[in-house]
Amino acid sequence: MDRPDRGLGTPWLLIGGTLLVLAALLVSGIDPHDRATWALEVAPAVIALPILWFSRRCFPLTPLLYVLVFVHALVLIYGGAYTYARVPLGFEIQAWFDLERNPYDKIGHLFQGLVPTLLAREILIRGDFARGRQMVAFLAVCVAMTVSAVYELVEWGVAMVAGGGAVEFLGTQGDPWDTQSDMAFALLGAVVAIIAFGRWHDRQIGRLAGLSGANRSGGRRR
Repeated sequence: MDRPDRGLGTPWLLIGGTLLVLAALLVSGIDPHDRATWALEVAPAVIALPILWFSRRCFPLTPLLYVLVFVHALVLIYGGAYTYARVPLGFEIQAWFDLERNPYDKIGHLFQGLVPTLLAREILIRGDFARGRQMVAFLAVCVAMTVSAVYELVEWGVAMVAGGGAVEFLGTQGDPWDTQSDMAFALLGAVVAIIAFGRWHDRQIGRLAGLSGANRSGGRRR
């Protein structure tokens, strides 16, 4: 059977990452600080796992993207276990930089920009939906910022429905500009995705396309 992803090792990344995320979900869900907040925070990771598995044959992702998706999931799960305002790592960062609040949520929003940008970039390039590095970069960043905006709207919706019970989920810590800074960090993540990972991502996309083409050719010969 043809496996276009075999040469890049993505099945092992998918298996290993899935087991790691499931273990983290299990441990974090034993005694989270706030059960409802934990469920809301880990929901994106729970939704992403079956999508990754269902798409593994028709659209396997690059190893870089698989790794970053799983790292993002772990960031969400860790934050959900304590609630973002109480994450121990965030307090360490707060002390290092003498900040006024626990900044762990900004790590989550950084990944909220980084991962969707690379995912959009991969779909645009491999599907030939856009051409030219500048156009692909622009559209990928637009997708990431849309994801960020929609997430902020979801937070607003939860706050409207739950009232005071949404304080842990929102994690604003009294910051009146929390929504704007969240989106700023998402934009920063999107820019990092393009500048720091763009060429590495291109090489993996090219290799994946080459393996897919070779497997299709081999299938015709058989």
